[in-house]
Amino acid sequence: MRQNAASAVPAGVSHQLEAERPPAAATSSPGRLIGIDLARGLAVFGMYSAHVGPDVTVGGPVGFLLETARGRSSALFALLAGFSLVIITGRPLPRTGRSGRQAVARIAMRAVVLVVLGYVLTALDTSVDVILSFYGLLFLAVLPLYRLRAGTLAVVAAASALITPQVLYAIRQSIETGNWSNAVTGGDPLARISGTDGMVELLFTGEYPVLTWAPYLIAGMAVARLDLTRSGVRSLLAFIGGALAFVGYGGSWLALHLVPRALTAVAAATDGDSATSAWWSDTVGTPEGSTPAAWLLVAAPHSQTTFSLLGNTGVAMVVLAACLTLAERMPRLTRLARPVAAVGMIALTVYVLHIVALWFFVDVWYVAAIEGETMSALPVLLAFIAGAMLLAAVWTRFFRRGPLEHLLDIATRPARHIR
Repeated sequence: MRQNAASAVPAGVSHQLEAERPPAAATSSPGRLIGIDLARGLAVFGMYSAHVGPDVTVGGPVGFLLETARGRSSALFALLAGFSLVIITGRPLPRTGRSGRQAVARIAMRAVVLVVLGYVLTALDTSVDVILSFYGLLFLAVLPLYRLRAGTLAVVAAASALITPQVLYAIRQSIETGNWSNAVTGGDPLARISGTDGMVELLFTGEYPVLTWAPYLIAGMAVARLDLTRSGVRSLLAFIGGALAFVGYGGSWLALHLVPRALTAVAAATDGDSATSAWWSDTVGTPEGSTPAAWLLVAAPHSQTTFSLLGNTGVAMVVLAACLTLAERMPRLTRLARPVAAVGMIALTVYVLHIVALWFFVDVWYVAAIEGETMSALPVLLAFIAGAMLLAAVWTRFFRRGPLEHLLDIATRPARHIR
């Protein structure tokens, strides 16, 4: 009934990973910081909709919004995670010397903490595919790129979006037909400690494989290098995002209809379900057993294909541009959206809390409320959203960081001693 994905925040985590919110005068206008937090807050709500919301089959406006949010929320989280990485390592220019080494160390320490926290949450055995461990490894994977300029980062993001899905497909095919992954997992200390497939899962077989999720972070790093105080730059960001979405989803639709027997192959691989939504929606499902080559033509948000990477990145850019413009030009409306932005400010905290809440209530009322009548999940979703906004609004009124964000900052303070 519900989708087992963190779509968000990525995640998703997704979550805010900034050690410090830099002074607005030094790096960002207050409006831009609010816009980023607003986008992150929307990504949190998209994640909630995937985990506790009604099934998209309820139809109507509610079903359409839920279907639109799923998968794309985690991509937005990932793009914003790349943005946060650049904030920590320095923008508009990367930090160098001792300051640069300390920033890199902070990112690396955060990555380790996120990996550990992700596996702790996974051990709770909820229905959520926890994204934090993947995020931790993603930060380490893209960290060497932090000194690159916006144009170079954009080229790297585009190239990786075009290449890595095909590489991942080939690797997954070799895993299905061979036993090398079992040998790797058997000798992987992370797999033994966590009780999972360890690095093989994080890199290739998991819900958020690092190989195909790195392009989102790299794209976010490129965006962070831009001067987003300029309306022309925001408009360009929206235009590029719209073009990417059109190429991603439109290209998938065209390919599925032009390539002979592509729709039939996708439908057969997903246990006979209709493949008509495969160009934009996760409702197509996932391949059962062997994955046909035709799967590379779909653009479902969690399909790990080039079309999905392009489409999801485009949507994330459009949402970010809209939030930045709203914060810059519509102060009254922005004030009304402050509770949503507050959720974005403590995104790691509310992400973890919602998983703990699912674990705590699962044996009491969660199964009955979520897995019963589909519309009965809507009040639960609204309660999660309202609770997150209330907690975030009250907390951020008195504190600069969320409780888990503060603990994450404490955990990385040893980086200050690096010379």
